[in-house]
Amino acid sequence: MKRKRIVLAAVAVVVVVAGGGVAVTALAAPDKGVTQQNSGLPPATAPIARGDLSDSTQKQGTLGYSKERKINAGAMGTITWVAGAGSSVARDGRLYEVDGKPVRLMYGTTPMYRTLKTGDKGDDVRQLKENLRALGFGSGLADDDKFTAGTADAVKRWQKDHDLPKTGTTGPDQIAFSAGPVRIKSADSTVGDQAGPGKPVLTTTSSERIVEFKLEVADGQLARTGTKVTVDLPGGGTAQGKVSSIGKTVEEGEDPQDKTPKISVTVTFDDPSKVGGLDKSPVTVNLTGQTHKGVLSVPVNALLALPSGGFGVQVVENGKARDVAVELGMFGQGRVEVSGGGLREGMKVGVPSL
Repeated sequence: MKRKRIVLAAVAVVVVVAGGGVAVTALAAPDKGVTQQNSGLPPATAPIARGDLSDSTQKQGTLGYSKERKINAGAMGTITWVAGAGSSVARDGRLYEVDGKPVRLMYGTTPMYRTLKTGDKGDDVRQLKENLRALGFGSGLADDDKFTAGTADAVKRWQKDHDLPKTGTTGPDQIAFSAGPVRIKSADSTVGDQAGPGKPVLTTTSSERIVEFKLEVADGQLARTGTKVTVDLPGGGTAQGKVSSIGKTVEEGEDPQDKTPKISVTVTFDDPSKVGGLDKSPVTVNLTGQTHKGVLSVPVNALLALPSGGFGVQVVENGKARDVAVELGMFGQGRVEVSGGGLREGMKVGVPSL
């Protein structure tokens, strides 16, 4: 019986060996340099294994920081100080100064877009009061969105602590809101530049490490929100993480030789504090797709294209070889899941070489 040994190039792509018609019985024996002719036995065998099989793959990514945003000036004047690139700023820390007056960071998602005063209401007021309580200047303030006389007193205590005029009002010339601590990615203005409302001063990110990489659209099933990954870090070591977001727009690859449409994927780490490495360092992302547990599998190159159609393996027992038709399951890790034909763990199947 003539049959063809096949090569499976990707997880589900089957390609008959170039120059087909290569029968198992005509393959060269690699250790003795002798060609087996019509012996019926393959040049080598490999055992059928039982275990977990995953359709994992690796992608090259870039280590970075999440939540990039601009911080714009809130007042006219001359920039007299700017936090340095790579530095971190926490609540009440200085971001930059205009005419020698610091603008400090407070936490909140609503931007500081107006001067807050007694009688005002809104989410920005609620954020201000939360920060004043956290900093110890307004322990008695209610958790609401009303700027009261008590709020003004708390603002005055905060202003006194920073040697500012005790006006009881505050605005973009003193405070910038961000969702949490920030890392300074770059300065968009330098000392001596003229600042004005809306003019970028800093580009910041969060301090949380992330990885971004591109994934071919055809492989989109490998990465869904929540998919667990392992990242090989710069300098050695690995870190566990998961896919946190997937781009909604298809992009062309940056490589002029590879215009394969891709989507952007972002990975966050289970424990970001343990992730080191310089910004924009290259990393390898190991994507583990589906896992089939406790299945029988053989090396991919053990598969045969049977003349009758379908696929099989060459089982070797008691010095004899016989073809056994199989049903194929998952491809992964250089192996393929097989079933049917009385296959069992430990059986030997023919392969071209070991």
